[in-house]
Amino acid sequence: MWLSVFWFGQGQALSLHEISTKKDFDNNYLSTQPALFCLMKKILVLIPAFNAEKTISQLIEQISANIRKEDVLIVDDGSKDPTYEIAKSCGVNVLQHKKNKGKGEALKTGFGYALREGYSGVITLDADLQHDPEFIPEFIKKAESDILVGTRDIRLKIMPFPRWLSNNMTSIIVSILGDTKVRDSQSGYRYISAEVLKTVKLKTKKYELESELLIKAGRRKFKISSVPISTIYQGSKSFINPLVDTGRFIKLMWKSLFW
Repeated sequence: MWLSVFWFGQGQALSLHEISTKKDFDNNYLSTQPALFCLMKKILVLIPAFNAEKTISQLIEQISANIRKEDVLIVDDGSKDPTYEIAKSCGVNVLQHKKNKGKGEALKTGFGYALREGYSGVITLDADLQHDPEFIPEFIKKAESDILVGTRDIRLKIMPFPRWLSNNMTSIIVSILGDTKVRDSQSGYRYISAEVLKTVKLKTKKYELESELLIKAGRRKFKISSVPISTIYQGSKSFINPLVDTGRFIKLMWKSLFW
């Protein structure tokens, strides 16, 4: 059976067979058409969201400029505001935790969905507009790596001091424990292949899951690369508790010695 694809911006319906046989549609050309390239590689855009009513509709609108809404999943992690209802009204896929479980659990819910639906990989980004969806095509173009980490400008004059200090410390530790260089371990803007999701068993529930994933994937020799991104700090609210989440990271470090 041939699958017809609507060629975004050109109003032309093509079959995947026609696309694969046209010389004009090489990988370089496809990489400039993220909606089609995402469809052919079947990549899911995953956003864990908590109390994101002020930003979620704008984020979805920005993402859908390049990506089909069928390939976008919002996981509402027990929000107390109308995040779930707003996301549903935007026409994307939405799953909901009845109670807040933590970002790690929201990601794992999304990862499970991606594997069940046969996606070849997942692009994750935050719901607070810190991550610019304009960089999604860059992740798609470089999706031959097992993991891509969106790497921010970590210079002190760009990044607030507490984040600069925390990021540099955790990135060094994650790089050592994972036996691979990771420049921005705290960035939630990532591409993760389905092979990584199938192989790496994740145990943590909160923010430390993102470090756990990098450490375990690095030790299993998955290729971890980076994509330069910009980040918007102004107006964004962090749900990270410096004391509690630092404690969780230290606990993760200790446990990783016995994996």
